Amino acid sequence: MTKSNGWSAARLLFPLVILAPVTACVSSPPPDQMARTKLQTAPADLQLLCADAAAKSAGLTQSKVLPTNSQQLDANTYRVELNATGRRFNCIIDNTGKVASVQPVA
Repeated sequence: MTKSNGWSAARLLFPLVILAPVTACVSSPPPDQMARTKLQTAPADLQLLCADAAAKSAGLTQSKVLPTNSQQLDANTYRVELNATGRRFNCIIDNTGKVASVQPVA
């Protein structure tokens, strides 16, 4: 290796050596600002109650209906999205387990 090649390699590596500690200082947002903590999902038991209600509505056994998504609508109500062997349903349920509605998604 000649002197000029050594110096050009050093010139290329110098910015990397300087920037490496700076990039290591980037931190994650606090947990309360992370995306997954912004939305509340329905508890599993409420999702299963919705799956049962959708199964009855679709004329299927409960094992053929799967919750695919859910979110809290207000302090007492959740919306659960379900897949019943390819047919999609929305279920509205309160936090006591009372199903308000089960509607097919068009």
